[in-house]
Amino acid sequence: MIMWQFFLGIFLVFWLTVGIAIAPSQADSAVYTEEQIQAGELLTQEALNLTNQGKFAQAEQAWTYLIEKFPENPALWSNRGNARVSQNKLTSAIADFDQAIALAPEATDPYLNRGTAWEGLGEWQKAIADYEKVLSLDPQDAMAYNNLGNAIAGQGDWAKSLKYYQKAAEIAPNFAFARANYALALYQIGDIDQAVRTMRNIVRKYPQFPDMRAALTAALWNQGKHDEAESNWVAAMGLDARYRDRQWLVQIRRWPPKMVTALDNFLKLQSAQPENKPAL
Repeated sequence: MIMWQFFLGIFLVFWLTVGIAIAPSQADSAVYTEEQIQAGELLTQEALNLTNQGKFAQAEQAWTYLIEKFPENPALWSNRGNARVSQNKLTSAIADFDQAIALAPEATDPYLNRGTAWEGLGEWQKAIADYEKVLSLDPQDAMAYNNLGNAIAGQGDWAKSLKYYQKAAEIAPNFAFARANYALALYQIGDIDQAVRTMRNIVRKYPQFPDMRAALTAALWNQGKHDEAESNWVAAMGLDARYRDRQWLVQIRRWPPKMVTALDNFLKLQSAQPENKPAL
């Protein structure tokens, strides 16, 4: 079982059941009592709850305590790495993922998570290598395909990224962010009509999805469909006000440039409009 957290336009994967996982090479040297295992599982759940609440520094402390008690558990190292990524401690996070990989070289999650950290550092090729490693271990990993598309898009090759987003969506039809990334990449390469159709389909299925509400706002405004654009913007702002923040949109969500420009056009014209005055 996994838990996903959106970050940097990508996903981090947390290992949920980690209380008793021991790397084979360490199994003979680590023997835990039932009480220790139960205590570890309770603290693991607490660490995950702290993560869900956005209390990443406290979550990091909890993972550190668990690592001290269960140092052979690769999931703990990977999860602490995720808590560090969420605080932008990317270099130390990579060190944690390296340790998780050393303990469990055939597990996919540490490679996937390390790839997200490499992306945060702009190390696209290293991220691509990690995602390709995941796919060599599990060719049906939809998350790896989506993140591979993100890393390739980070290099500016939006056309190439399309096939990876599409593959992710084919493997996991309900993976809304893969479909959203596909729509955004379509817009970037100039296939506006198909991009808008895809955005509409996503919003129809997921009406509470702010990313596509905001994207539809920008695309429809540029098409002259102002009323519909403004309606989608109201919905987007009611769900996630960060789409007003250009820096967040570019650096964290990592929308493609043409999509960002389209939303800029909407926001500039909207802010230039005079406020409605009450009738006399």
